[in-house]
Amino acid sequence: MSATPKVGKQSQTGTDTVKLSEDQIYHLLQNERRRYILQYLHNVNDQVAMRDIAEQVAAWENDTTVQALDSKERQRVYISLYQSHLPKLDEKGVIKYDQSRGTVRKFARAETLYNYLEPTRSNDDKEDKTKDDATPWKRYYLGASGIGATALTGMMLGVVPFTFMSQGVLCFLILGMFWTVTIGQQFA
Repeated sequence: MSATPKVGKQSQTGTDTVKLSEDQIYHLLQNERRRYILQYLHNVNDQVAMRDIAEQVAAWENDTTVQALDSKERQRVYISLYQSHLPKLDEKGVIKYDQSRGTVRKFARAETLYNYLEPTRSNDDKEDKTKDDATPWKRYYLGASGIGATALTGMMLGVVPFTFMSQGVLCFLILGMFWTVTIGQQFA
């Protein structure tokens, strides 16, 4: 059996005082609202209003937008975050929850919990991610196609900058663009 990873509680001074077992981490993550809180805070580095978190969590739970929420939907989530979920995450050193000010700040400790929410991918998964995450490369290929089509059309219509190139040079340049994008994608 492998060793259980420990996660320390981060105090205001930044020292580790309390260790969390893997079971405690799973206990924190077993509740969907706490996972939603962490999802909201994932790319946030500054202090945020607790109200903003509660509204977004309510929107996710109700599969709607923040603007379309009614007051009951907001209040139900707000109360549970205020009384239970935010204090629990604060107690374990994942966030700093200032109840009197209604603010939340994520500690670095949250990054450890993200590893449990989104485990490290294996090499096979990384290859699948590369295949699925092709949006930027689609833009590069679209750009190369657009430049090539513009140059070819310009040459055929006798537009001045393109008339100075031979067909062979133009073909070589278009092929070179695609070759460069393809090689770039391989090594990215």
